[in-house]
Amino acid sequence: MCAMNRLQGTPTVMCFPAVKIGIALSSFLFGCIVSTTIILNYLALTNAPSRSDAATNPVMRGLELAPIASDYNVESVSTSTTNPLHGQRILIAIAAFNFAQLPHLEEVLDTYQDLCVTGASKVDIVIHATVAYPVTLIDMLNNRLLSACKDIFSTTIVLKPSSLRLHLVDLHRELFYEKIDEYDLFIYTEDDVRVTPRVVGSYIAETKKVQDIVGIERSSDFNVGIVRYEYNFPSNVKVDDKTRHATQNVTRVYWEHGQYPVFNEAMYKTKDPKLTDLYVTMNNQHQGMFLATSSLLKAWKIRKHCEFHIASNRPGKPGRQSQPMLGTQRVWMSSKHLYDRTHGCNVVQVLPVNSFGTLTVLHVPNKNYRRVGHFRNRTFSDGTETFDFGSASLLSEMRLHIELRKATMQVPTVPYAGIRMVDEVSKRKDRTPLLERRMGEYQAYVDRGGILSEEDMKKTTLDEER
Repeated sequence: MCAMNRLQGTPTVMCFPAVKIGIALSSFLFGCIVSTTIILNYLALTNAPSRSDAATNPVMRGLELAPIASDYNVESVSTSTTNPLHGQRILIAIAAFNFAQLPHLEEVLDTYQDLCVTGASKVDIVIHATVAYPVTLIDMLNNRLLSACKDIFSTTIVLKPSSLRLHLVDLHRELFYEKIDEYDLFIYTEDDVRVTPRVVGSYIAETKKVQDIVGIERSSDFNVGIVRYEYNFPSNVKVDDKTRHATQNVTRVYWEHGQYPVFNEAMYKTKDPKLTDLYVTMNNQHQGMFLATSSLLKAWKIRKHCEFHIASNRPGKPGRQSQPMLGTQRVWMSSKHLYDRTHGCNVVQVLPVNSFGTLTVLHVPNKNYRRVGHFRNRTFSDGTETFDFGSASLLSEMRLHIELRKATMQVPTVPYAGIRMVDEVSKRKDRTPLLERRMGEYQAYVDRGGILSEEDMKKTTLDEER
């Protein structure tokens, strides 16, 4: 066989012996066969029915699957990949007095929405607030809701009188016990604690482990706890492109637990002999939140000296009841009422030794770590300070959202399926013109199927005069 060679300028004819051609062709065909075999084997493996598929699919049921060739134990792999969030019905109560911590609340809401795409079958959030939300803010938050979650996830803003003050944190107790049989898991939190699906899944899994170890009857003596962390960003440096190296040693810090030596001061082994090598308890048990299953809530309701379903007042010092003995009402309701031995329910907080980090949550403001070592030297604002929020040319989310609404056609949703805002301010003296106006604007927004009017789009200020 001959071929024309046009390289090096002058065309020449090159001839190859037939034997060489045969060898080359055979090698090519052999390579194709090997490649095809590899691809077919890969497809067969990736599309092979899993053990869970065989168990649930009636077509596959009864099939004998071959053992998996692996160094790992099949049972342990199956257990580790089980999703504890699967099918969970979750009710979350958040205390958010006003808009002072709105940036933190927005992050908190986004993270809770993640529960609906990680296995939960129902996630309902109730925000207890004292200021009505403008419809522009509600519409922007609705815009963040993943369409796949709309039948699973809901947010309701319940408006209460501002006269409740710190007792706004009490309202979750009545809500939880009113809905006790409608949900599997209940979460109460302040508006600045970011709780990821990892944390919720770990709580469910560890709660089951504790129950298996100590038995159902004693399981209500314990509750899987939470530890808050922040990042110790240098407070004396403005971080930008030229100083970003200042964050190379920034780390998570547990600012509430700085007792030394750490073991036996900040934390200690759980005293129960069945749990002592598996779980620890924090010396400072303040969490800013708690999680509880419906069965635990029911048990704490009838627990001696507990009555967890009743929102009690934080204990005061003897002879000086105005001075808190165990922290503020906020601290009492989120943690101390449940864990304190003398004045509370005497439930033991437990955190797993081997997966401690799965039950830690970010305190979003990232400010309290600065108190450590400098607490007595802090200077407080006097109301005359000015704040630099960056260039006026920065594009805010609200401005972008409004421009999108102006430039495109809004599509109504009938019936309205977005954030609900419920007015529970009953006393006339607590009602304000701002409340009346915003509730009217909200109802009109709902009646239009979640459509902003041109007048609505002009009202983007959150903290207006009341």
